[in-house]
Amino acid sequence: MRGLGVPALVAAILFGVVAGLGAYTFVYARGYSYLQNDPAACANCHVMREQLDGWMKSSHRSVAVCNDCHTPHDLVGKYATKMRNGFWHSFYFTSGSFHEPIHILPRDRAITEQACRRCHEDIVQAMGTPAHGGGDQLSCIRCHGSVGHQELAATSLPFSE
Repeated sequence: MRGLGVPALVAAILFGVVAGLGAYTFVYARGYSYLQNDPAACANCHVMREQLDGWMKSSHRSVAVCNDCHTPHDLVGKYATKMRNGFWHSFYFTSGSFHEPIHILPRDRAITEQACRRCHEDIVQAMGTPAHGGGDQLSCIRCHGSVGHQELAATSLPFSE
């Protein structure tokens, strides 16, 4: 132990504490469930219960789960987004400093917009005619923000600009 020195020992202890707290939090918050595709994972923290309930009532329940609309469709982008969002969701939930009602951030809004356009490509292409002003200028979720979370449109407008 004499060869490590006090600074190295303190660093090792701090690393152990941080790693232990991180592992405990991951297990306690059922972080492993976020690696799957089960929408119930999104309601692990109670602030997302309303979103899950809204999805259960929505027209998209039978065709899309949370990851279909809220993560990119490539493997790296999907898990990078899940890690980034998972960290910040747990941080804000644990600290209690989240915006009420919760709202979507611009980067995540763009991911959701692209998901709409990907699944409904035929409609987007048809709207891209000059008579409709061009498909890239329109926002699916600006007008259809309640499609994935039915109850949210009238209450919190989480997709507002």
